[in-house]
Amino acid sequence: MLKSLASVSTLMLSTLLMMGGLGLMNFLVPVRSVAEGWSTITISFIATGYTLGFTSSCIVTPILVRRVGHVRVFGAVITLLTVSILACSLVVEWHLWMLFRVLAGFGIAGAYLVIESWLNERVNNENRGTLYSVYMVTALVGSIGGQYLVPLADTSSFVLFVVCGLVFSFALFPTLLSTAQSPAPIAQAEFDLGRLYRRSPVAFVGSLLSGALSGTWGSLGGVYSQNIGMSTAQGATLLSAVLAGGALAQVPIGRISDRIDRRAVMVACGIFGVISCVVMALIGDMGAAPLYVAGFMVGCVLYPVYALNAAHANDLAEPHEYVTISSAIMILYGFGTVIGPLAAGGLMQTFGPSALILFLGAAFAIYSAYAAWRMTRRAPDDGVNEKADFQAMPIPVMGTDPSNAPNTLLSEADPLHPAA
Repeated sequence: MLKSLASVSTLMLSTLLMMGGLGLMNFLVPVRSVAEGWSTITISFIATGYTLGFTSSCIVTPILVRRVGHVRVFGAVITLLTVSILACSLVVEWHLWMLFRVLAGFGIAGAYLVIESWLNERVNNENRGTLYSVYMVTALVGSIGGQYLVPLADTSSFVLFVVCGLVFSFALFPTLLSTAQSPAPIAQAEFDLGRLYRRSPVAFVGSLLSGALSGTWGSLGGVYSQNIGMSTAQGATLLSAVLAGGALAQVPIGRISDRIDRRAVMVACGIFGVISCVVMALIGDMGAAPLYVAGFMVGCVLYPVYALNAAHANDLAEPHEYVTISSAIMILYGFGTVIGPLAAGGLMQTFGPSALILFLGAAFAIYSAYAAWRMTRRAPDDGVNEKADFQAMPIPVMGTDPSNAPNTLLSEADPLHPAA
């Protein structure tokens, strides 16, 4: 096992630095936007630029990797990240910041693709759980560490933007200088939304909603913390609490879903999310500590629902459909990350910062209600006891290379079984 960990040590170091820069960037940009006096809906448009770039990169970057290879693409996309954040310090104008965020979203998706492709080349049935756990912890530590850099300097100056650019630049070195063999070329992925809906309507709708949930909080959580009067340190702690909840809850939720109807777990997660959001909205003015607890509770179901959708869809797919199904889930998730911030931003502009939490609660309610309704349309899969183990995913997550979907998410379900 130590040999397996050593083989990905440079990759994990690049991941740690990249996620540190991402954590800093994704908290710094909304905090600075609020300081500039931009409206919530304007900040939502800026956030949409990031998600548009991310989603488009999921389609374009695999083509680039097949042409020039993983290492060159990694160097290019990390450079895009560096340029995007440094440009924000040079020109403070929201239309251009939206463009810069497109570059950032494209860059981070491409970086995820290279890292996850590389990691999947190194895993097997014996070390998969350990290596993915290390990856998840590394991503979490990097994200949280980056967020806590924000309180160390004045957000109205250029200093933090330069620091972020430096962190991204340092993330290049471990991977570019590694002597490890590059991953194999990426397979061509097809995006067939109709096939996903035929196999699993609940995964189809759930993927869209999970994108709206995580995309909305990821884009506007920092704005929420500033608008309710939190300091940057308190805001970083709130965002970290949500991330920690998602990381810690994934495995228990996944293990439960391996043993019972996954749709029942979706219903339970949705209900828990509604309750957590109501609690968070009610205690918004009761101090920071209660908000941290409520944020942790929200995080426990905010991120794991994406993996639940993927696992359920693959339970019902034929082996040759795994890549196509995962690709469709990824695209729907991307659509959700675009729609969610725009809708929530408009509500926050009209009704105040608590509208963000109520929007999340409404999305959880729809997620739970739809899964419950689908349970009345079809009995549980007869092969539920033969499911493969649930695979936890790094936080934050958005699958960027569906051809590398871990086999542990997939089961030998009857391909002729009716859709969920």
